[in-house]
Amino acid sequence: MTRIEKRFAQLKAEGRGAFIPYVTAGDPDLETTRKIVLALADAGADVIELGVPFSDPIADGPVIQRATERALRNHVRLRDVLRIGAEVRRESEVPLLLFSYTNPLLRYGLEKLAADAVASGFDGILATDLTVEESNEFRRIASDAGLNTVFLAAPTSSPERIRKIASVSTGFLYAVSRTGVTGERDELSADLSEFLDAVRLHTSTPIAVGFGISTPGHVRAVWKQAEGVVVGSAIVAEIEKNTGQPDIADRIRALASWLRGAA
Repeated sequence: MTRIEKRFAQLKAEGRGAFIPYVTAGDPDLETTRKIVLALADAGADVIELGVPFSDPIADGPVIQRATERALRNHVRLRDVLRIGAEVRRESEVPLLLFSYTNPLLRYGLEKLAADAVASGFDGILATDLTVEESNEFRRIASDAGLNTVFLAAPTSSPERIRKIASVSTGFLYAVSRTGVTGERDELSADLSEFLDAVRLHTSTPIAVGFGISTPGHVRAVWKQAEGVVVGSAIVAEIEKNTGQPDIADRIRALASWLRGAA
């Protein structure tokens, strides 16, 4: 079992939901990213998504787009993200998920990526724009290396597509709470419960819900319906707001604790 699988099994036994924060690696810089990831782990994050900067982040809203632009200005590449993972792993056993668009993974080389990701302490990979139909080689290589492969299911996905996505997602399945791009929202989708019921017809793999989660109320509501909750834009926005502050990692730790209901 990967660390991701072990953590979800532990949380299930304890009757708790997973808290999964996302950060863009290299925003505002790599050393600060390392400190923030460790702060999130200290705040009780169950899995941490570490985002690889990409020049065309089509699924992301303006907050994460700006973070990506800042990281790219710092010349952060996939190899740097792997290095940060290795540095975090020396200090923490928090499960790590490499979050990327497909192009950087292909340019790096899938075989080399899988080997280097495992060596750097990552537990899984989510290629956000990789379709199930084009994923065979990616999944084979990742599975052989012992990495989870996480795929996204959207409310617009047909029952057949949900079935396919569910059949290839390991570790957890990422359920997109609504259509559109990432970003904070005031309310969760009214159709979320129905969508999650449709996903559960096809999988016993844990489901984590993301997109638009930005308050403790959102987190609690999702935990009533799914095994995990992903928070991205709210955390990335707080990083943007506090860039240059010497206590930025402490502020992100406090935000994560608040979102989890632990503060």
